[in-house]
Amino acid sequence: MRLKNKVAIITGAASGFGEGMAKRFAEEGAKIVVADLNSKGAEKVADDIGKAAIWIQTDVSQRSEIDAMVKAATDAFGRVDIMVNNAGYSHRNGDMLDVSEEVFDLITAVNMKAIYHSTLAVAPLMEKQGSGVIINTASTAGLRPRPGLTWYNASKGWVITATKSMAVEFAPKNIRVNCLCPVAGDTAMLATFMGEDTPEKRAQFRSSIPLGRLSTPLDIANAALYLASDEAAFITGVALEVDGGRCI
Repeated sequence: MRLKNKVAIITGAASGFGEGMAKRFAEEGAKIVVADLNSKGAEKVADDIGKAAIWIQTDVSQRSEIDAMVKAATDAFGRVDIMVNNAGYSHRNGDMLDVSEEVFDLITAVNMKAIYHSTLAVAPLMEKQGSGVIINTASTAGLRPRPGLTWYNASKGWVITATKSMAVEFAPKNIRVNCLCPVAGDTAMLATFMGEDTPEKRAQFRSSIPLGRLSTPLDIANAALYLASDEAAFITGVALEVDGGRCI
């Protein structure tokens, strides 16, 4: 029960890494706000968790919807202890010159600006409470970029730099900020990262990971759980590689 009585908002929580974190945090005693653009998926995850969870449809690119998400959390549970900015978007693997401005803008809105919006919404609450934790989902792409994902890679590099800068500025307020750098996992975004989902492409991706497999939602959830818990009370500004050795 490492997160007993803690309230966590998790974006992109209807599937993949976000779903894994929501369920793992709940197992450790947290109350969960399952936020996702996919309302059916969010509702299912919240139902799977039970009375300790609520769900809300949220477009993280919109400040008004971020504000509504945070209000739903405080209305239901009275506070926000943990903010997990996990929602993400990528262009398909390919030539950087073929990525449209519309797709580029969506990448920056979801992967970057959403963190700005959520921070403006939750940081004052955490400061008033005297503590808080913010966890951003970055990527190994921000540390060791793969070809064909240039604009996505760049957005995740931004997340890492923003995380470290936020950590320094929020430290006097007892708000810890860290990010996760997962290697690709068997989630809905895998085909986008690879360009096409074939046995050959999967083998190529696995071959770049020393431990010989893709990440799982549980791998990421356990790492996030540690960063969210009081066990990590002296950990801030870290970009934690959860990558089977990919970034070595």
